[in-house]
Amino acid sequence: MKAFITILILTLYTTTFFAQSQMLGTITDAKTQQPIDATIYIPSIEKGTQTDFDGHYLLADIPEGTFKIIVSALGYKTQTQEVTFLKNQAVTKDFQLIESALEMEEVIISTPFHKLQRDNVMKVARINMEDIKSSGAVTLAQGLNNIAGVTGISTGVGISKPVIRGLSSNRVLTYAQGVRLENQQFGEEHGLGLSDAGVASVEVIKGPASLLYGSDALGGVLYVNPEKFAPTDSLQIDAGSTYFSNTLGTNTTVGIKKSFGEVKFLVRSNYATHSDYKTGESTRVTNSRFNENDFKFGFQYQNDLIKTTLRYNYNRSNLGLPEEIGNQSTSKKLELPFQKIDNQILSVNSTVYLPNSSIDIKAGYLYNNRSEFAENIYNPALLLKLNTFTYDAKYNFKKMGGFETIAGIQGMYQTNKNFGEEFLIPNATKQDFGIMATTHYHLDKVDLQAGGRLDTRKINTEAFGSVATNNFVAPIHKNFTSFNGALGAKFDLFKKITTRLNLASGFRAPNLAELASHGVHEGTNRYEIGNSDLKNEQSFQTDLALEYKQSHFDIFINGFYNHIANYIFISPTNQVIENNQVYIYTQNNAGLYGGEFGFHLHPHPIDWLHFETSFETVTGKQNGGNYLPLIPANTLKNTVRIALQNKKETLSISSFITLKNIFDQTHVSAFETPTKGYTLLNAGISCTKHLKKTIVEATLSGTNLTDKIYISHLSRLKNDGIPDMGRNLSFSLKVSL
Repeated sequence: MKAFITILILTLYTTTFFAQSQMLGTITDAKTQQPIDATIYIPSIEKGTQTDFDGHYLLADIPEGTFKIIVSALGYKTQTQEVTFLKNQAVTKDFQLIESALEMEEVIISTPFHKLQRDNVMKVARINMEDIKSSGAVTLAQGLNNIAGVTGISTGVGISKPVIRGLSSNRVLTYAQGVRLENQQFGEEHGLGLSDAGVASVEVIKGPASLLYGSDALGGVLYVNPEKFAPTDSLQIDAGSTYFSNTLGTNTTVGIKKSFGEVKFLVRSNYATHSDYKTGESTRVTNSRFNENDFKFGFQYQNDLIKTTLRYNYNRSNLGLPEEIGNQSTSKKLELPFQKIDNQILSVNSTVYLPNSSIDIKAGYLYNNRSEFAENIYNPALLLKLNTFTYDAKYNFKKMGGFETIAGIQGMYQTNKNFGEEFLIPNATKQDFGIMATTHYHLDKVDLQAGGRLDTRKINTEAFGSVATNNFVAPIHKNFTSFNGALGAKFDLFKKITTRLNLASGFRAPNLAELASHGVHEGTNRYEIGNSDLKNEQSFQTDLALEYKQSHFDIFINGFYNHIANYIFISPTNQVIENNQVYIYTQNNAGLYGGEFGFHLHPHPIDWLHFETSFETVTGKQNGGNYLPLIPANTLKNTVRIALQNKKETLSISSFITLKNIFDQTHVSAFETPTKGYTLLNAGISCTKHLKKTIVEATLSGTNLTDKIYISHLSRLKNDGIPDMGRNLSFSLKVSL
């Protein structure tokens, strides 16, 4: 038996060793033949590398099959090419890139076929972490407001909940480390719950994405891409810190990445702390202070047969809940009321490579411990512990006749438990299961994509409350089922005009708060009562996108109409319980419509100058004509950017100045008030210097430079008359070895 095992191990080792394929070559400028600092990437197996000083590259451990190769470099037109790899074969491939004034294209990860944006049937917005940080955003969620069509419901500076085209909370699904994030996101004062440390970029799917992600993706998806591992056989160390003048805050991070052979790992630690923020009136908003600890670990093993990535994230956020402008203090010690939130995410993502096909398996465990303290710093009024296990298995079929097809299953098992003095939502279990298939067909001038999905959700709750006090809630046993589909096409309607037309349905099952809440919600100061008779929200969206690109400028126009049957919303009543106004959940059909427009001028040959403008609008109405609550105001943003680089590419300087106009919001629901418009001036400058193997990056940014006094329509502090943040200057310094 021992001899058999030994022979088996040696056989597997020998097979792996001799099955390794590789690709090597050089990447140069097509005109000058000079080497280029470029990236070569195979998106389907998520393997890539960069050229060395002489333009040489080497990609090893490539599975057998035919893969699309993407070659990109700043200032050059991105190239794509299909290459076939056989077992134990070395492929030599040289690339010559042509200069281009267009921005370098990136691979979209959140959609199933990992396409460049120009090849993608769905329009996906993407923002890099460098752009978020350079904008002067204090948190990751706040930085997402730089994406057209994305805003946030805010509670001061530390808490912000993303809104995509007027939809938020459980209608927007967030993915982190490749798994869905579950952290009691039903509450308006429940923030994103993710640190900006260790994040590479964020992708946004605007509109129903239930085909890909199931329930809760009715309004869209935020897909947070973690930072990449170090290149093969290298060590990377970085440290950076940012100071914020308004909150007297700091955000400090340290990261280590190591790669050797087939193994890679990374570790990152981050700590942020802030005092109460200051408004344009130079007064501090009492108890808007917050702090955050974040730790991330990653491990990856990859050869030509399998790739496995394990990631772990621990995050603790302590968040003050501001209620007034009272005691003026720069203390960072929390006062009542406040939230203490622990989030832990453990994910494993494995891919098994087969000849021209693959199997993807993802599993995730998430733990959320949410404590809300109202009257006592030792005994939480509300304490919820949420445990979630998710799984996802997909088979990527061998490409046949131009069709790329993916089929799979997704599921989730979740438990919610109460341990606090008060109950808002019951102890419960939730089970999801979905089966899906989608296919992509490529022609010379047309790309088509279609798919379907069947989902079920089971919710079982325990009874809670007291009959004597009239807040008794009977146990609930509910099953929700929905079938959804999507159909999309990308084609050239006219010369240089790319058209994307997508039709998609989506659904969302009611959450625990909507079905069974019965109590005081401390973060909102209201008594909330659920409705066990609520039905699925079911949406159908039509989305049309037009893009025109040439060497001097590009234009995009996106328009959408989203009809939602059985839209769930919370509405105030005249009843008062425990000195809090009673709010109940109800339903009505609704429609949201609007879009985004953008213009980008980059005149050739002065490619260092950029002028960008964007406009976004959304309107939400119930059947009968009443407006929906929490719809963002129309926004116009104009930006001038300058990006300079020396000939040796060792020094780069970029700067921007932005004028953001937020218009009056007069289309308000029955229990909202109109909000006046305002204009914000932001600016910043960044410098990156390469010193042999050391990179130094420095950034100075300013937001609301005119110290404008304003209140956002989506601020939860609006009813208290508390303005948003005044002038803030931030300075960051990062050193990478």
